[in-house]
Amino acid sequence: SPARLACPQSAQYGSCSLRRMSVMEALELLDQLVDESDPDVDFPNSFHAFQTAEGIRKAHPDKDWFHLVGLLHDLGKVLVLFGEPQ
Repeated sequence: SPARLACPQSAQYGSCSLRRMSVMEALELLDQLVDESDPDVDFPNSFHAFQTAEGIRKAHPDKDWFHLVGLLHDLGKVLVLFGEPQ
C-alpha cells in the first residue's frame, strides 16, 4: 500500500534482513532494554510478554490467536537495540 511504502521503517526493516532470529530470541533481546514507558519495573520485559499472554489465555481460553498477540505485542521494541527511538 502507498502508506506502507512511505514509512522509512518499512523500507529499512520490511525485508527482515537486518537480523534473523526466532521469536524466543527476540523476547530474550527485550530483556536488554529499559522500557521508557515503564522504567521502574524490576523484572525482565520478556516476563511481561508471557504474563500478558497468560492473562489473555485465562480470560479467553478459546482464542489461541489472541494468546499469541499478547506474547508478541511488544516485540517491535527490539528495534531500540538497532538505533530506533522508543
